[in-house]
Amino acid sequence: MKHFSVAFKPDGKRVFIHSGATILEAAGRAGIILNTVCGRQGICGKCTVELVPDRRKVLACQYRVESDIVVVIPQTSRFVKQQILEHGTGRQVKIHPAVCKKFLKNIPKDVKTLQAALHDDASAETYKLTAESAEQLKQLSAVSGEAGLTAVCRRKSGPNGYSVIALEPGDTTAQLFGLAIDIGTTTVVSKLIDLTNGDRKATAAALNPQGRHGDDVVSRIAYANTEQNLAEMHNLIIECINKLTAKLCTKAGIQPQYIYEAAVVGNTTMGHILLQFPIEQLGRAPYKAHSVDAHDRSAGDMALAANPAANIHTVENIAGFVGSDTTAVALAIGMPSAEKMSLAVDIGTNGELVLGTAGRLYAASCAAGPALEGARITQGSRAVAGAIQRILVNGNDIDLDVIGAGPARTICGSGLIDAVAELLNLGVIDATGRFVPAGRLEGKLSPAILARVIKDKTGPAFVLAWNRENGGQTVILTQGDIREVQLAKGAVRAGITILLRKMGIDESQVERIFLAGAFGNYIRPESAVRIGLLPPVPLERIHFVGNAAVAGAEMILLDSDYRALAGALTRKIEYVEIANEPDFQTIFADSMGF
Repeated sequence: MKHFSVAFKPDGKRVFIHSGATILEAAGRAGIILNTVCGRQGICGKCTVELVPDRRKVLACQYRVESDIVVVIPQTSRFVKQQILEHGTGRQVKIHPAVCKKFLKNIPKDVKTLQAALHDDASAETYKLTAESAEQLKQLSAVSGEAGLTAVCRRKSGPNGYSVIALEPGDTTAQLFGLAIDIGTTTVVSKLIDLTNGDRKATAAALNPQGRHGDDVVSRIAYANTEQNLAEMHNLIIECINKLTAKLCTKAGIQPQYIYEAAVVGNTTMGHILLQFPIEQLGRAPYKAHSVDAHDRSAGDMALAANPAANIHTVENIAGFVGSDTTAVALAIGMPSAEKMSLAVDIGTNGELVLGTAGRLYAASCAAGPALEGARITQGSRAVAGAIQRILVNGNDIDLDVIGAGPARTICGSGLIDAVAELLNLGVIDATGRFVPAGRLEGKLSPAILARVIKDKTGPAFVLAWNRENGGQTVILTQGDIREVQLAKGAVRAGITILLRKMGIDESQVERIFLAGAFGNYIRPESAVRIGLLPPVPLERIHFVGNAAVAGAEMILLDSDYRALAGALTRKIEYVEIANEPDFQTIFADSMGF
């Protein structure tokens, strides 16, 4: 099967994908999330893109790639841009950050003169200087010149109240930036946002350096249960965020001193480590958080690379194992106002679930483990160059999509789900997950596929890539790998089943499934349904929303009203500890089968 290059503008990203794939699939591979309101049926027109150089408009969900192409994606077709809108539109999210700037042509000589100059007679606004900004006023007023000054003001919780947190020489009103940060167990993502217009200036990501102390939250809780180790873990994440900020500022050509706000989300453990809260209790029943509330810290106090007066806002958690990242996902996909029965599934090292409508919501966490991210798989990896990310049966053999278009060296999570689904379809493994003996497959499979059913030192296996011509390592899937997938998908599916029972509905009544998380965006919906990771709903009900956690953080960053909405949402959601449900073990065992 042929593979083609799809380049995306203005993102500057390019992927290689098999012939017949849609532009929507290619965009997902590039980490670009498009609006698919109609569930990829080609009805809503929300995923319209432009092919260059002929400037032809096509629907990304319908147009199939049969040659190398260049695609321009307008802002109106992007998932996040549909949520974050320009000034004055009166829709979901307005540009109304907690921090703003005001320029004064003349430098006031004292505090009262400054307050009077900032005050708008048409409103009841009040301005109070911090000790730091009052000292800055003394320094600026002592300098001659007509350059003026810019006051950096933060809204207080009360009506029309502002705190003047900094004063800057000259007109710096165009330099107003914030960070939206998602601290994942595996990956940390940070976005630099222009708070004057909502534009995303740059994005950066890195592996969470805390991974050296364990690849899951349980391992990290165990390590960080002493004051010294907690401080070490805290310093690791601060250093990581600062490195990401340096990259963002370099990309955007700005100075860190012009970053005045950050909205931070993550699972509860990551949030506790960031704030240096006691963490040991998260690792033992009843798994209570030290705090589920929102918190605000200054960048100066946390040694973060930003203006020292910048406010670091950590969003509310839902429970000990359902964190603020899930709160942000629920905000981003519109759960607070959802009329249709919706299920949000964020698959990572842990799987977080939210089910319901605006009137009633349940949440749960399931210990999926790192298998679906490629870890603990014989030749598994994250989504890196050389990783198999998609598998298709192509006539008498299989074909692979490999990241970077080079030889296959490993298999990542999306490829793993595809592989298991195709092995089920071919009859190579049965409903229990066992490999069917090769002798029973003769005459049922093509010779090329049958030759891939082998035995290695651990038992039966399936060859995904021979790599004979490249002299490379053969990539195989073993019986143990299949079991790891079953354990992971069984945990997620058991959690979904329990929430459905709590809601008093069956699978057919789920009207929308939102698959969130960086990994979730790469999964083929038919494969996820085939292996039982997701309920057997019509595929058009499944929507991919990418890293909706960081999208929710952007919304909270840009519209300070969303901070109150986040708090109200977490109080509305009822948390379900699925492991304590009386029939959990039975449901989990049933969910492991295919």
